[in-house]
Amino acid sequence: MSKSDSSPSLSRRSLFKGLGLLPLAAALPGCSDPVATADAQTPARYTPQFFSAAEWDFVVAACDRLIPHDDIGPGAVEAGVPEFLDRHMLTPYASGAIWYMQGPFLEAPSEFGYQGRLALRDIVRVGIGAIDAHCKQAFQGKTFAQLEATQQEDLLKAAEGGKLELEGISSKLFFSNFLGEVKNGYFADPKYGGNRNMGAWKMIGYPGMRADYIDWIGVRDKAYPLGPVDLSGKRG
Repeated sequence: MSKSDSSPSLSRRSLFKGLGLLPLAAALPGCSDPVATADAQTPARYTPQFFSAAEWDFVVAACDRLIPHDDIGPGAVEAGVPEFLDRHMLTPYASGAIWYMQGPFLEAPSEFGYQGRLALRDIVRVGIGAIDAHCKQAFQGKTFAQLEATQQEDLLKAAEGGKLELEGISSKLFFSNFLGEVKNGYFADPKYGGNRNMGAWKMIGYPGMRADYIDWIGVRDKAYPLGPVDLSGKRG
């Protein structure tokens, strides 16, 4: 996750190239909501509608650590992933409106799916608040966004392994959901706010919404010769 170390970055990009784009569409049912459609604003000019200023600082900093810019592809921040997250938190999917949200609420093996009481946007919001509270106590009043990059990475790694003790939420639950949203934003169609200029699709050679590329589906030794096309018809 560090910008200074090329090996983790290469490993990260290799992982991304193995991800399928088809399951991603199934993860975004709420993004058909009008509030999820993005424009050409830059990350610096976008005004979040869901996240508070403090939460937004965390989102930008965490996205930058999870997918930093390198010579292989764009980072999450420049790709607009924070904007995607903010827009997605306003959808029926993120609010739990299309989830089954009745009890019993319990800890269950992963194969049974999520069994908790918090909807996605609550998991994200509670988790961000809990991590910032932890940071203020452990780092003399500093929030996550105010820490050094290496400190941020250490905290995210601890959360990933469930080793970060947080108030009111499992750090592993928060991290897995937050990381999933970051991946979704990085690879989703640009109309949802992330994957700006189809940078992630270009990186992995994904053709996007091109009408016919069936002859290339089984090709593994050659790169697809044409740039991607997004849902609006824009060519990359």
